[in-house]
Amino acid sequence: MAHLPLENLPFDDVTDFDNADRGFIGALVPGVVEGAEGRTVWDNDAYAFLKTECPDTANPSLWRQAQLASKQGLYEVTDGIYQVRGLDLSNMTLVEGERGVVVIDPLISAETAAAALGLYREHRGDRPVTGLIYTHSHGDHFGGARGVLPRGTEEGVPILAPAGFLEHAVSENVYAGNAMTRRAVFMYGDRLPKAPDGQIGAGLGMTTSTGTITLIPPTVDITATGQEETVDGVRIVFQLTPGTEAPSEMNFLFPDRRALCLAENATHNMHNILTLRGAVVRDSRIWSRYLDEAIEYFGDDYDVAFASHHWPTWGRENVVTFLSAQRDLYAYMHDQTLRLLNDGLTGPEIAEELRLPPALENSWHARGYYGSLSHNVKAIYQRYLGWFNGNVATLWEHPPVELARRYVDSMGGADQTLDKARAYADSGDLRFAATLLNHLVFAEPGRTDAKEALAGVYDTLGHGAENGPWRNFYLTSAMELRHGENAALLDTANPEMAAALTTDMLLDSIAVRIDGPRAWEEDLTIDLVLTDEGSHHRLTLHNGALTHRPVTAPRTPAGLTLTLTKPQLLAVLAGRAPDTISTAGSPVLLSRLFSYVTKADAAFPIVTP
Repeated sequence: MAHLPLENLPFDDVTDFDNADRGFIGALVPGVVEGAEGRTVWDNDAYAFLKTECPDTANPSLWRQAQLASKQGLYEVTDGIYQVRGLDLSNMTLVEGERGVVVIDPLISAETAAAALGLYREHRGDRPVTGLIYTHSHGDHFGGARGVLPRGTEEGVPILAPAGFLEHAVSENVYAGNAMTRRAVFMYGDRLPKAPDGQIGAGLGMTTSTGTITLIPPTVDITATGQEETVDGVRIVFQLTPGTEAPSEMNFLFPDRRALCLAENATHNMHNILTLRGAVVRDSRIWSRYLDEAIEYFGDDYDVAFASHHWPTWGRENVVTFLSAQRDLYAYMHDQTLRLLNDGLTGPEIAEELRLPPALENSWHARGYYGSLSHNVKAIYQRYLGWFNGNVATLWEHPPVELARRYVDSMGGADQTLDKARAYADSGDLRFAATLLNHLVFAEPGRTDAKEALAGVYDTLGHGAENGPWRNFYLTSAMELRHGENAALLDTANPEMAAALTTDMLLDSIAVRIDGPRAWEEDLTIDLVLTDEGSHHRLTLHNGALTHRPVTAPRTPAGLTLTLTKPQLLAVLAGRAPDTISTAGSPVLLSRLFSYVTKADAAFPIVTP
């Protein structure tokens, strides 16, 4: 069910508001962060309208969540541990050590991270950053790294991350970065006006900042549960949780502060099994088991638990109650989806039938503000059975435009389809009205009346949605139907990100951009000898595929050999070949290779063909 019942929710329970306000020290005033050339990359003050009563253009439950998530400032979690909330989608946590401060999760953008650190220093003193911890491999937990450790200041500062962090950060943010970033425009609604009838949050936080994404590679890998590290005199005990909210993630305990960090494994909403922007499908079974393990593993050793989003939970019994319900939430979704899947139901059928137990359905922290029961069930189905539902009629369907043209023709033409869609909308069946109008827009994209009718349906669906990303998807879709495509403001392929990648990752990022059909007849080999890394890589473009491997003593000569450093390789890949590079062979091979490298469209159409 996309919209769970609201009538039994405890709107008179203000515990979350008390916890969200607890420990408040001071806010950033004004709550605006600017980037290069004065461009605003974050504006939390734009959400001041949330202080009023919920209007008809918003779901009351989502409005309540937005009121909580929009609280901004520096907060004390416990002695020596502070959080900056409301300066990005995620939280930055700061743990005071012997010489300085250890930063956990430096937000999305360098600009917002620097502002958050500045707010902390304003109230706690100008302490140096003596450690950096990434809880997991999503961009809102590492992108602001250079905001807390500018170039030249990172030497000697340990940077801790769970095993596999860099590989998964790159696979999500670089290999598929353009598509994910484009879809994130819809998911987080960062281009929508902040208003009661526009963007009011994303459930997990308000929206994404739009500054400079950076990445400093980890220097210390956490490879096992029970691993203990001491950073600036602060003792930390880790629990690895791979395959949960991220492929690479970890919880950890500060035993001397009696504080437990839950990363993004347990936040105050139902999370995504498959995020709408796109990602690897998560394992809700494993997710549940790691939450159960956390309850047992950390025992009685904490008095407060905090996460990378939302507000902390104080009191061990309260934390165990919270974790137990979160554990049961992911286990129930998983097991019941599998039960119904094995009875022959498809993903959409299960999503319509499945309902949470009342104890979970009526718990604020299990509501579908970010993930939803509807799309999570479909994701679990996808994880086990894939995109095909078993009905061969869906095995070889026409692509969207051709399918849409046939639907419209079968309905009697465009005018008849529009009339029928309006009739369904008037009768309250907005879901089928959207289906018909979407077919009409794909069949005849020049019809502005069809676009406007579909935009109106999306407005209504968005205003009623309890799920933040659903609301943002609907309203952004309406905006693009009316005004055209908007490219994302975030850039996951910038030089700062590229500098953090290994050579293999850099070459992979080129391989996924080769125009295969144009390169079918090409056959070339290029060797890269990296003097500062002591490595030798062979690139082969053959049958339209660019492959690469390390070599020590090549059995055959390459058509071109470049001897260079890693920074020089970055310059080459950016189209700026330094004169100091040593070359042997045919230099034209490099230009031939780059002639097949494509540039992705950052504003490809989604709601139109």
